[in-house]
Amino acid sequence: MTTATAPRTDTVAVTTPRTGRAGTRFARTSPTRSKKSIVLSIVMGLYLLYTLVPLFWLVINATKTQPDLFTTFGLGPGNSFALFDNIAQTLTYRDGIFVRWLGNTLLYVVVGAGGATLLATLAGYGLAKYNFRGRKAVFAVVLGAIAVPGTALAVPTFLLFSQLGITNTPWAIIIPSLISPFGLYLIWVYASDAIPTELLEAARMDGAGEFRTFFTISIRLLTPGIVTVLLFAVVATWNNYFLPLIMLSDPSWYPLTVGLNQWNAQAIGVGAQPIYNLVITGALLSILPIVAAFLVLQRFWQSGLSAGSVKQ
Repeated sequence: MTTATAPRTDTVAVTTPRTGRAGTRFARTSPTRSKKSIVLSIVMGLYLLYTLVPLFWLVINATKTQPDLFTTFGLGPGNSFALFDNIAQTLTYRDGIFVRWLGNTLLYVVVGAGGATLLATLAGYGLAKYNFRGRKAVFAVVLGAIAVPGTALAVPTFLLFSQLGITNTPWAIIIPSLISPFGLYLIWVYASDAIPTELLEAARMDGAGEFRTFFTISIRLLTPGIVTVLLFAVVATWNNYFLPLIMLSDPSWYPLTVGLNQWNAQAIGVGAQPIYNLVITGALLSILPIVAAFLVLQRFWQSGLSAGSVKQ
């Protein structure tokens, strides 16, 4: 009887402290985690509010007439729904110059951002998968180029382009947009982990050339990274303001950013024109393509960022 009950007593003695320690540990950490979660939720909620309120204001005020903009609450509806009238006026004002600005912006994005993505992909892939003399020096130059802000190079670029005679032309916007040190670095890092060297060697052993290997194998593996670089390049080119401002003097070559700012300048000051409703509606129309691009390419963008931050 004594030997039969002893193990039961030991079992109770061993399991009870474990349960107590686990319960004590949970009780001690739960309030701290709960407080952190509450604080983080509040911070994220404020950040979300800070981000969405201007967009909500833009959508609401794009539906108002010019008088309603100054006589109604900013975040409330107007006396009449004038969104479609505002869109029609925006597209036809000054012989449809807004449509011309939209076309210019699309030109700069397709050629500039598309070219920057292509060059960054080729260069980043080459630096990641080929060993050559001076590779570390190139890496240092790329990192240094990332650290230099674009505005610091705007004036020297303007002086150089003035001597070449290409200011006030689309090339003055497209050529600087083709260079993306950050995109090159991102592809470099992504290609180092996403493309196994053994796979490339197997393709070479099967008789595939370098170009065939790149366009049939590497491109598919680099797709998330390429889409990520493309989105960054598209947003940067679409929102580019300072460079077109100093490079272009002909309004017919303005992008949307500079053109809408010109309209805004006409709507204030002495002799102002009543076109605030056109400025607001134009701003709303200008962000729709970017929002659509993010919605379409969202899954590629998220997977690209995850793959770039987590080593497979």
